[in-house]
Amino acid sequence: MKSRLLFLSVFLLGTLSAQPLKPSGNQAFKRGEVLTYRVHYGLMDAGEATVTIAPDSLRFNNHNTFHLVGTGKSRSAFEWFYKVRDRYDSYIDEQTLLPHLFMRRVDEGGFIINQDYTFNQTQNSVNVRRDGSDAARSTSGKRFTIPASTHDILSAFYYARNMNLDGVKMGDVITIQTFFDEEVFPMKIKLIGRETINTRAGKIRCIKIHPLIQQGRVFKEEDDLTLWVSDDLNRIPVRLQAEVLVGSIKMDLKSYSNLANPLALQVK
Repeated sequence: MKSRLLFLSVFLLGTLSAQPLKPSGNQAFKRGEVLTYRVHYGLMDAGEATVTIAPDSLRFNNHNTFHLVGTGKSRSAFEWFYKVRDRYDSYIDEQTLLPHLFMRRVDEGGFIINQDYTFNQTQNSVNVRRDGSDAARSTSGKRFTIPASTHDILSAFYYARNMNLDGVKMGDVITIQTFFDEEVFPMKIKLIGRETINTRAGKIRCIKIHPLIQQGRVFKEEDDLTLWVSDDLNRIPVRLQAEVLVGSIKMDLKSYSNLANPLALQVK
């Protein structure tokens, strides 16, 4: 559970807003973008997470797509405690930014999950194929009904980066419908304020947010997770900080390349 939180969190960082605040087109990202993060568990340098937009463009139902890739890997010094090799792929529609196909390949401490989610946005359904170490949940195919415009965890990130926040005030709570781990969950997020964050890439002006999370399973309080995203047209995740039942987690932007817009760097 700890490592899954580490490497899933980066994909949730960008979910600032959701329906009905629909994007008016993609201006936040482009093919070739690479974002790399260093993950710390307490004082330990635990691993690295990367999210990229691959150069390829497959077609689904005669629609061009962006190929999103998220990976998480534990560092060798941390692997005596917990070894992680995770990969997530999502093919999202170039026009709607909704997912056509989501693939999850997880290997965490020998616990293996392989999942394929095939979305049918016109029929409000998703078909899930799953196999792995959790044999009791393995399935050759299961169909789920989903709300209109439902996202996977990667597509939610990139979709939300294009949202128009002009009418959103600090303190507002916003929801995005997401499908993950064979269930629909409404992700609720509260905008808190603005801060400048010091990173390896420089000082970046950010929007600060609190995802309203479930207490008891991983977190003590519903606001124990804090996220910062760049206060510019890119809206890239810059920092994550979480207080969990078994310690603390911090994830910082290490490097970036091929952004679609100038980054909100603070000029000295």
